[in-house]
Amino acid sequence: MFAVAVLAAFGVRADEGGDRPLQIEYENIHYVVNDDGSYTESRETATRVLREQALEYAKNETVGYSTSIQKAEVLEAYTLKADGRRIAVPPGNYQVSASSGQQGDSPVYSDRSTLTVVFPELEVGDTTVFSYRLTANTPLFAGHFSVIESFSPATYYGDLTVSIDAPVQLDARHMSWHMPEPKVKRAGDRERVSWHWRNREPVERETLRDSVFNVERYPGYAFSTFDSYAQIAQAYGGPANAKAAPTARVRELADEIAGDAREPRDVARRLYEWVSRNITYAGNCIGLGAVVPRDLDVVLDNRMGDCKDHATLLQALLTARGIHSTQALINAGGTYSLPDIPVASVVNHVITYIPDMELYLDSTAATVPFGSLPTSIAGKPVLLVEGHHADARTPANDIGGDGQKLVTRLRVDPDGSISGSQRLELSGRLAVAARDQFRDMPASDVEQLVKRYFQQASLKATGKVSFPDPKPLLEQFSIDAEFDVEKMLPVPAGIQVQPWFISFAPVSGVVAGNLGSDEHPPGESGCSGMVSEEQYELEFADGLRVVALPQDVSLEYEGVSYTASYRQEGNTVRVHRLLNDRTPGPVCSPEYNAGYAAMMRRIMPELRSQLIYLRAKE
Repeated sequence: MFAVAVLAAFGVRADEGGDRPLQIEYENIHYVVNDDGSYTESRETATRVLREQALEYAKNETVGYSTSIQKAEVLEAYTLKADGRRIAVPPGNYQVSASSGQQGDSPVYSDRSTLTVVFPELEVGDTTVFSYRLTANTPLFAGHFSVIESFSPATYYGDLTVSIDAPVQLDARHMSWHMPEPKVKRAGDRERVSWHWRNREPVERETLRDSVFNVERYPGYAFSTFDSYAQIAQAYGGPANAKAAPTARVRELADEIAGDAREPRDVARRLYEWVSRNITYAGNCIGLGAVVPRDLDVVLDNRMGDCKDHATLLQALLTARGIHSTQALINAGGTYSLPDIPVASVVNHVITYIPDMELYLDSTAATVPFGSLPTSIAGKPVLLVEGHHADARTPANDIGGDGQKLVTRLRVDPDGSISGSQRLELSGRLAVAARDQFRDMPASDVEQLVKRYFQQASLKATGKVSFPDPKPLLEQFSIDAEFDVEKMLPVPAGIQVQPWFISFAPVSGVVAGNLGSDEHPPGESGCSGMVSEEQYELEFADGLRVVALPQDVSLEYEGVSYTASYRQEGNTVRVHRLLNDRTPGPVCSPEYNAGYAAMMRRIMPELRSQLIYLRAKE
């Protein structure tokens, strides 16, 4: 067997490989594409376990596939012992988890299935060999095939072979990154493209710090029969637009939802909010077996749908009210750019675009207000089904739009008990998160909120909390609280001035969460700014005296500034802090992130400084 030959070449001693827990001895990937874009995919992987910590991970392999258009077959699966013995995976070590309907019907929202094998008698020094084939009888898009794949430079690959055998008539193109040039062979009406790569000196994982994924940074390949991203949008849009034609039921529903609204923006807002609140989001959005939206009646009957069902229903409702919209394909993961070669799988989500309002909407985000977008899809390229152009992007989050302002008034009694009030004003994403948290909170829980909050610190407290109706989808929210806490503070003491009650983005929390590390500086990342302002008025009762205050601070770094001031008038101390982070986003470079983290580390000492008070006679 080739597997044995490769393992013999590398040896089988378990102490090899430095600190890495496992390594891939070889992987063979082979695609055979048919004239209509259907294909078979075959893979064989040999993985050697080098450390005990990897046993739990390596003891099973899983294949995911679309039941409706794919068939999965395990060709070989066995444990190759260090002494050369092969132990086949027995029939009882297979597990199939299928998403299926009843009596042969299609499942209501997902046809994804998984096939898992568990390798027997696996020990350190052993190798798992797993070979399987996926047969896709129906292409994702008729007449087209595309694939893109990247490999981690932090993973050991003894040998990697990739080949794609396709008809010449499909007029495919291909690219690769950080891999040797492929070999291209033509035989009759077919062409075979193959890559061979190895990575026997992997980099340390700590050097891969980027949370933004850019395909050109990593070893990998792409192959596609699409000549443009516009063609991908059209391939999706044909069936989707057909499903979005308003039915009599949809027209009646649209009129009911719109009610007395007459302005197009008001109508669009009502329709968006209805779909967002009433259609549950579920299922696989864009992927194998999932590129054609369901019929509108199915979505309405079940009040459930995936992203393309949401976008199609919203498009139909808007059309019924005379508002033109189109669907837009986007990547909802860590990708902010598209590779030069058009590949369908780089977009995995569908949203709605209203051209006349220059407005993007994602009704799958049930808590996001009309006119806003989830952070995961803000500032990203989109493929417009209608009116496609290469520069189309969703807007980035508004600079300064996310923030909180906290105003606290507090009295400290001689025994350390406190009585106080606070007002918390939230905007942007913080308001959305707060509304979601309070939206379904029972009144009895609200009544006990102060008591239970301080109980977590073994303190006895009474008080009340009030806030406006959290149900509307808005980007503003406020919370008012009053509280009395028995013997909360030691006397005398030095205390850090921090929020005393609920706070969604305290300055200390924002700073602590972005300190980074000198040894492992951050890489490129998605980013956006946040404004956090805190005002405190601390009144110390007779019998107590303030003897020391922290120093004022003023710091700046590019789009970020921080100020803190402390003022004393008699026995009252007033504190003001402002972290004004206007980082533009949506992507920040490693250099910016390193400087940002350094700025946070400069702020932290001030946040740890203390206000010191004594008894009046001390």
